[in-house]
Amino acid sequence: MLIITVGIGGFMTIEGWGITDAAYMTLITITTVGFGEIHPLSPVGRHFTMVIIVLGTSFFIYVGGSVVQFMVEGQIQTLMGRRKLDKKITRLKDHHIICGYGRIGRVLYHQLMATTPMDIVVIEKSPELVPHMEADGALYISGDAALEENLIRAGIKKASCLVAALATDTDNVFLVLTARQLNPEIFIMARCCYKESRSKLITAGANMVESPYDMGAANMALKLLRPTVTNFLELALQDRNKDIQMEEIVIHDDSELVNVMLQDSGIRQRFDLIIIAIKTPEGTMLFNPSFETVLKPGDTVIAVGKRTSLTGLQAALQP
Repeated sequence: MLIITVGIGGFMTIEGWGITDAAYMTLITITTVGFGEIHPLSPVGRHFTMVIIVLGTSFFIYVGGSVVQFMVEGQIQTLMGRRKLDKKITRLKDHHIICGYGRIGRVLYHQLMATTPMDIVVIEKSPELVPHMEADGALYISGDAALEENLIRAGIKKASCLVAALATDTDNVFLVLTARQLNPEIFIMARCCYKESRSKLITAGANMVESPYDMGAANMALKLLRPTVTNFLELALQDRNKDIQMEEIVIHDDSELVNVMLQDSGIRQRFDLIIIAIKTPEGTMLFNPSFETVLKPGDTVIAVGKRTSLTGLQAALQP
């Protein structure tokens, strides 16, 4: 607008033209369309026209350069951000992989991060969910989780757990087959929508199969039948509560309490905890263990108490 105003004023002053002729001459000069002069120009007018040509051309070059710079810098920032994510994912070990970031996958991600912050990689093929993953600060790969290259990029060969939370049971079966082939030792939890799919997912290689719909209905039934028990469990399992927590801790071989009876361990006196159950490596669950129960390597102790007390017990069982 400044260049146009200067051009119109200049032609009107130098050549004595009307505003219409001056505006027309200014516009065809700035845009360099190549039309001829509408009136003969004086020497001063020609010098002024050259100035307008230089200003107009410079302006359009600047605008074009700015647009290109904006587009290129945006792409570079995207590529650099992607490279940083890939480098972080490459360095991960014993991490979790969540395949699918829909309603189930996103809630699962937030629950895991809120309870025990851990390394999680998300694989989601829907481009519409990329902004949600970026807003949540998730390490993600945008692509089909059933493709081997995407699972390899997510570090499946070094991961400890994979959750198949895709939309359909068919996709989850194919994903479990592919994941089990790439890493025979990984723990796989799969989501299923129909009971008929449970056996197929187990056969495909899933260690655990859960139906969100069955779990939700069972939880609603428990709240109706045993509201107090349900409230207690929710209170104990929610990480936000500071007064009481429920935790499971595996006894390490180097623990000072290995091969020690509960009555001699001093857990009750030292940590002010309640031992609810002990699970053996074979899967046997011993509820309300007696004071003569011996703590053995590989056993899982399920305890209830304050967070600080549970942290102390974990340090003793997993030095």
